Amino acid sequence: MKIVILDGYTLNPGDLSWSEIEKFGECKIYDRTLPEETLERVTNAEVIFTNKVLISKELMACLPKLKFIGVLATGFNVVDTLAAKKAGIAVCNIPAYSTQSVAQMVFSHILHFAQNISGHANSVSKGEWAKSKDFAYWLTPQTELAGKTLGIIGFGQIGQAVAKIALALGMQVVFNNRSKKDTKLDAVQVDLDTLLSESDFVSINCPLTDENKGFINKAAIAKMKPSAFLINTGRGPLINEQDLAEALNAGQIVGAGLDVLSVEPAAANNPLPTAKNCFITPHIAWATFEARQRLIQIAGSNLKAFVEGKPINVVN
Repeated sequence: MKIVILDGYTLNPGDLSWSEIEKFGECKIYDRTLPEETLERVTNAEVIFTNKVLISKELMACLPKLKFIGVLATGFNVVDTLAAKKAGIAVCNIPAYSTQSVAQMVFSHILHFAQNISGHANSVSKGEWAKSKDFAYWLTPQTELAGKTLGIIGFGQIGQAVAKIALALGMQVVFNNRSKKDTKLDAVQVDLDTLLSESDFVSINCPLTDENKGFINKAAIAKMKPSAFLINTGRGPLINEQDLAEALNAGQIVGAGLDVLSVEPAAANNPLPTAKNCFITPHIAWATFEARQRLIQIAGSNLKAFVEGKPINVVN
């Protein structure tokens, strides 16, 4: 079986093993693949694994031996799944591999805003504590999370994992979700306007759809507390980035912690990297060692199940 991994570097820059996939046949691994390189690299392939490389209808039409496309992510919009189904090609994704890692990143941003560890540590490194007249000082307000309200937009597995951490820290949790969610968590489902107006921290953990693209815009931000913080580990296009930058620069909300942007890597003209009190991490919420290891294991399990005639995690 000829297997091709088109863009393996971000998932595995060398600290993990591909053995879970390699054991199924001849496996060629590419760190990155440009669009113009794709066809040549997958010619005669029976199995393709991709993360961000597009697998189009036109490409599949040139690959009569192709039987299986493994998406090395949860989102599978990089594959024309309808065309794949018509061609008898199974498309499988990796569900729920990074739930705890993403929830952890949400609180990395929240805790940054609460206590600014890096800013204070840098201050001490520069000798400012040694020169201080007092035994303690703070560069930003120190905030206790207990009693504060966290609003979670999207209450799937990640949203609920975020809620569990918040509750353990003594926070109040409200959430908004497209469908009714009846969980055993001490969290209250509310409409979006109520969530925005009542929350001290707003965490976006919903999937991107045609209906909610750019829903965090000027009007939505105006409903938030001036003392509030916005966290986004979902998808960049959920936010109108120009509106958020203007709101931050005008002090309409205190800050934003973002792990995703509408274009990645960040476009040179994106207004958010230079916006006031906006802290951006380069889409790494999913990328803990443990989550990446789990992803490869699930990818191998997907292929194994397909080979055995009992496919799992099929999205088409």
